[in-house]
Amino acid sequence: MRRVCLPEIGTFDAWRNEARALLGAGVPPEAVLWSRGEPEADLFSEPLPTPEGAPVSVSKGFVELARLVVWHRDPERFARLYALLWALRGERHLLEDRGDARVDRLRKMAKDVSRDRHKMTAFVRFREIDALGANRRRFAAWFEPTHPILELAAPFFANRFGDMDWSIFTPDLSAHFEAGSLRFAPAVGRPEIGEDAAEDLWRTYFRNIFNPARLKVKAMQAEMPLKYWRNLPEAALIPELIAGAQARAEEMARAAPTLPPLRAERILARAAAVPVGRDGFVEALHGCRRCPLWDGATQAVPGEGPPDARLMIVGEQPGDQEDLQGRPFVGPAGQLFGAVAARVGLRREQAYVTNAVKHFKFTPRGRRRLHQAPNAGEIQQCRWWLDLERERLRPALILAMGGTAAESLTGSRARLGERRGSVERLEDGTPVLLTWHPSYLLRLPDAQRGAAEAGFEADLRQAALWLRALPRQESEVGGAAPRAMRSPRDI
Repeated sequence: MRRVCLPEIGTFDAWRNEARALLGAGVPPEAVLWSRGEPEADLFSEPLPTPEGAPVSVSKGFVELARLVVWHRDPERFARLYALLWALRGERHLLEDRGDARVDRLRKMAKDVSRDRHKMTAFVRFREIDALGANRRRFAAWFEPTHPILELAAPFFANRFGDMDWSIFTPDLSAHFEAGSLRFAPAVGRPEIGEDAAEDLWRTYFRNIFNPARLKVKAMQAEMPLKYWRNLPEAALIPELIAGAQARAEEMARAAPTLPPLRAERILARAAAVPVGRDGFVEALHGCRRCPLWDGATQAVPGEGPPDARLMIVGEQPGDQEDLQGRPFVGPAGQLFGAVAARVGLRREQAYVTNAVKHFKFTPRGRRRLHQAPNAGEIQQCRWWLDLERERLRPALILAMGGTAAESLTGSRARLGERRGSVERLEDGTPVLLTWHPSYLLRLPDAQRGAAEAGFEADLRQAALWLRALPRQESEVGGAAPRAMRSPRDI
């Protein structure tokens, strides 16, 4: 049996050296006893071996894990680390196995140490004890960490407070930073450190950031454990602030302004002005900055059509020609739509034509601008404008062409091929007839385009029949949907 006693200062480096020697000599984990601090006499212990063979190489992940675990207070931490190091010789990917009990235990220990270090950097309170010179002041602090982490945490304070001399005392060790040099010394107990002028600053700061309306005592105690309170000057205020939190929150509510902030007033004024008249709507749309698409597009493309149109046709987004001309459906897809509509007797001037997204989204390729489908966020941002158009128009039927239009109106573009030709109703009862987008037909191979275009033509024919039947149906049943529209698959 070999006994290894590690020093209290430089523990990690010492453990790494001893583990390298033991591993190089092939000493198994069960043949080693680890300890830290003063060495104990043992008549039966054997001398440490001399490393043999090539230097031991381990992964960066294990080194980072060991740098934290060695500072845990568990007395078995060194043995557990060496046992894992021994196992890694034959299982090189063992650290990636989160289901392994050895790895899981060590990772939890590392997490505990990391959390304790964070608490120390947050709750150490330095107090000025004397002035050694015109440019160097001296401070001291007492802290009681859960684990012996001072050697791990001290470099943080050296980087943060390098312009002053300081000492941090803990029950396990003490750290001293003097003239830019950091050193460690054995623990000396808790020194007498009196208050200084910064105490009142801490109390004032804490009193001002304390929000009684968002008080959660358990959450506060989890973030600032009670064991740290006696060393924090501001902690003396906590009972008083908690006791008066409800009264202060009620007072804040009574004193809160009743008028909306200036930004809210601008938004409300803009929203109220948009639906009044086409000119106001178009002007507001051209100034839209709700999503980033405006930055690359030439202009926003509003819908067009009679203000009393009973049919609303919604496409995807403007294309290259629409972006340049500022009108919807004037490019190749619009020309195909016009040709098919003419065959079924549907005149474009009878309908209100618009897009779900009002700006052209594209990817530049040399001088060309290649169409790019809008994402869900852009569709959602632009739905605000589409809802305003629907509110102004109040159509009796909406023809949704393509997945983007379907997603904007119904919330989903899934299974569009199965849903095509069916009617779905919006929350306000408006029927939506789903069909292909003409640009989809243009992208199809010739062998498939004929059948798809026939289905598209059938959908437009049903919309035309709806328009012809609408006046008679409205006069007879007070605006109810035509009988043919009541079937989800057959108009």
